[in-house]
Order: sequence, then C-alpha cells, then structure tokens
Amino acid sequence: MKKLILLTSFLLSLSCSTVPITERKRVNIVDDDEILPASFAQYDNFLKESSLSKDVKMTNEIKEIGARISKSVDRFMRANGMTEEADKYRWEFNLVQDDQMNAWCLPGGKVVFYTGILPVCHNTDGIAAVMGHEIAHAFAKHGQERMTSSYGQQLGGMAVAIGTSGQNYDTQVLWNSIYGISSQIGMLAYSRTHETEADKLGMVFMTMAGYDPEEAIEVWKRMKDASKGDAPPEFLSTHPSNDTRIQDLQKYLPVARMNAREFGIDQY
Repeated sequence: MKKLILLTSFLLSLSCSTVPITERKRVNIVDDDEILPASFAQYDNFLKESSLSKDVKMTNEIKEIGARISKSVDRFMRANGMTEEADKYRWEFNLVQDDQMNAWCLPGGKVVFYTGILPVCHNTDGIAAVMGHEIAHAFAKHGQERMTSSYGQQLGGMAVAIGTSGQNYDTQVLWNSIYGISSQIGMLAYSRTHETEADKLGMVFMTMAGYDPEEAIEVWKRMKDASKGDAPPEFLSTHPSNDTRIQDLQKYLPVARMNAREFGIDQY
C-alpha cells in the first residue's frame, strides 16, 4: 500500500498547475487530447437527442453573448502564453427547449442553455453572468480536474482495501464505510470550490466583454427567490447556497472590476 500511495503522490505532484487569475493550485492528470474528442462527441449526441429552441431571437442572443465572452477569454489566453491551449477550444452555444433552470458547459467550450433559466437571467447582462460562469468552467478545466479527483478517489479506495486486507471482516467493512462517506463529502466540497471559482472568473470574463458584473449578484438573488428555499444543506450539496454565492460575489465585485481593467476590457 505504501508504494501505491507514494506512486500516486508522485504522479499528482507532476500534474500540479495554477488556474490563471484566481491562482488556485490544481491537480490534473487528464490530457486534453484524451478528453476533448469525447466531450465534443457527447455534445453532438446530446443536441441530436434534444429539442433546440425555435425562438430565433433568443437563440441568436445566446450565441452572440457566448461568442463575445469566449472571444475575450481567447484574447486573454493568447496574451498570456496559452496559445496552444486556446487553439484546442471549440466554442459552441445552443439554447435547448427545456423547463429546467439550468445551463452547463463540457470541456473544450461546448455550452448549453435551457429555456427554463432565461426568466432567472431576466436580461442580457443576466445571460452574460450565467454564460461567463459556464465558460469559466471550461477555462479552468474543472471537468478534467473532477475526473482526476475521481481517479484519486478510486486509488484511495484501493489503498484502504489493501491496508485492511489482513483485518477481520467487520473492521474492513467499517473502514471502507468511513472512507466512502468522507471521500464523498470531500468530493462535494471540491465541486463547491469549482462553483465558487466559476462565479468569480465568470464575473471577470463578463466584465472584460463589456457586460455589467453587478447583474451576476442579481441573478443569484432571483435564483434564490425561484428556489423558494428548496435546497439541501450546503455541506451536502455540490453547489454553494444562494446566500453564500450572493455574499461572495458582492465581496468579489471590486476585485472582478480590477482584474478586468488589468486584463483589458473589450470595447464594443
């Protein structure tokens, strides 16, 4: 087991990098050339099986806002030594007819908005706030990082199994149960870290593209009203609570504006 732990630690140390702007340390052992083709294929399959919105005006607005923010991100990446990485993105934005209050982004820049989230977005800047958040997930490679964490969780389970192999059955069951619960809660917290980072990066990106970052705070106020308190306790959720997000964004607003000025606000 000791050799397995040492090998895992060595591999993870080689894969440590920093998220630009937030400067958070991350570990990623998933190669873009491995995950992006699968991501693009999954996105295409989803679109084939889904009903795209027939609202041409709103669809065009989603695409325009996505293109505008992603171009700002692309310029930032190329200005900061990330040209090779920027070349791998295939930005695409679609609006799906679905009542869910949801939007998501796959690795490589494939974004989907559901029509159900549009009332919460409320206006162009609100759409930009959600779009910036989703684009931030792709920019920070949260999908790849989650896959890396999943691999680590599996290795941890193997280590526990090997370490308790000489113990009696009840002891093995106890330790595996403890590991399963603690690692799951750890993964949820890890997901909340990604959501908080995407909120912050998204606020920077929408500001860089010329949108009003204060609307990101208003989006989460509307999301809170729409949810009517129907949410699990934050420590058992993959997302921070609405109140936490509102407070964090209010504090981060001046930082987002400063970062946008530093990295260049696009003129439209």
